[in-house]
Amino acid sequence: MHIHLTEYLDQTAKISPDKIAVLDHDQSIDFKTLTENAKKLAGLIVQHVGETINAPIAVYMEKSIGSVVSNIAILYSGNAYMNLDTKTPAARIRSIIELIQPKLIFTNDKHIDKLKGIAPDVHIINFDTLANQLMVHDEALISARIQRLISTDPSCIINTSGSTGVPKGVVLNHLSFIDFTEWAIATLDIGDDEIIGSLSPIVFDIYSFELCMLMAKSSTIVIIQDGLSAFPVKILSLLKEKNVTYVFWVPTIMVNIANMGLLDHIQLPDLKTVWYAGEVFPTKQLNVWRKKLPHTRFINLYGPIEITLDCTYFIVDRDFQDDEVVPIGFPCRNTDAFILNEENRLAGVNEEGELCIRGVSLAMGYYNNPEKTAAAFVQNPLQASYPELIYRTGDIVLKNERGEMIFVGRKDTLIKHLGYRIDLGEVEHVIINSMKLVKNGCAIYDQDRKEIVFYYEPSTDMKPVDMRKGIAEFLPKYMIPNKYVSLQELPRNTNGKIDRLQLKQRLNDSV
Repeated sequence: MHIHLTEYLDQTAKISPDKIAVLDHDQSIDFKTLTENAKKLAGLIVQHVGETINAPIAVYMEKSIGSVVSNIAILYSGNAYMNLDTKTPAARIRSIIELIQPKLIFTNDKHIDKLKGIAPDVHIINFDTLANQLMVHDEALISARIQRLISTDPSCIINTSGSTGVPKGVVLNHLSFIDFTEWAIATLDIGDDEIIGSLSPIVFDIYSFELCMLMAKSSTIVIIQDGLSAFPVKILSLLKEKNVTYVFWVPTIMVNIANMGLLDHIQLPDLKTVWYAGEVFPTKQLNVWRKKLPHTRFINLYGPIEITLDCTYFIVDRDFQDDEVVPIGFPCRNTDAFILNEENRLAGVNEEGELCIRGVSLAMGYYNNPEKTAAAFVQNPLQASYPELIYRTGDIVLKNERGEMIFVGRKDTLIKHLGYRIDLGEVEHVIINSMKLVKNGCAIYDQDRKEIVFYYEPSTDMKPVDMRKGIAEFLPKYMIPNKYVSLQELPRNTNGKIDRLQLKQRLNDSV
């Protein structure tokens, strides 16, 4: 078993040097060139960080050949990459950088001026000017650095929503990605000639797994630009044109494609595998995809970002009625997924409880945040004989008579919206405490309409359209509430806290 992810790529580059690794518009790069460029860039990184290993190094650019080269170069240098969303407001990026304190940040011509304003004290490397710098492929240097590492060293940091208004940096390691990749290859029939339709943003863990497929199985990544999300016809046309065989998408875009009837007009004969995760895929729309693509295998995966990459899976191998729930299935190999009831005992058949996870798939914790780490990764209550951490997902599930796990809902304020994991507490914190737009407020998720609804007690005459414009300065688009409801006084429960259940009932009553 490999110790470091780049060991995969070293083998792949020898076996398939001339094969296309990444295709981006009319540009492409083969595996030999990708590996050589990444190792040259790794040498440049070492010049800046010296003997340092396992340090975070950020990438602030769109998904591109440049971002792939940069991420792999960071791995070759013995450090961990952290991708940043260029569409995220500057204030949020600044808070991430202040928390994680990356040693370097890679960017390009398009974003360098903005980045200098956000992170004036961090060394910035412009990827677009690297051709003008003398970079040498020093294989001995790279090898020596990799040999210093162990499999549980960090490979990447992925930022997720935090209730205090500051995102949390989830640290994932090489072993967990290798473990998941090996399981996926063995169990889900990933071949040596997969062509990936890569739609997920660079900050998603799905993108990081696509890098694993590239390195481990010589898969070709076909980059689908962010702007195409609004044009699903163009996305499907690109999949057909590039003979894409595999996609791993959040269901939102797939629901839109089904509702628009686009699969009636665009055939995808090469698409043999569809994975989906990140939110519930309504069965009615899933059935449209299955009917139109009878040659394609659909796999439902589940897992929070604190689990690499997902922890349960269900191969959709039987028919479901439109109003039936598709299971999240069974634990992945080397992962234990179990359900605890309110007494911290294992739940019985059809008994709801909180899904908990143990195994090498667990994240290492939150970077520079020991308090949050200790609160989320806790001792397994089922045994007290030795230290064993589990992650309590906050998701309520049950196990049916078939032994399949069924997702029921959330335990707290964490939601999945448009594929992003969002802590509604962060939305509230920014609006109430950081921006001071309202006296009190509460964000509720309307699951049926897929909307974030913000209930608030107004302190000014500010209109919702102006609130939304102001919030956009602090939060990314996917976290901005879709609907604003002004109340003279928010409902309170007996202990004086805002009554979320009563506000949720208001949503149900308005349906």
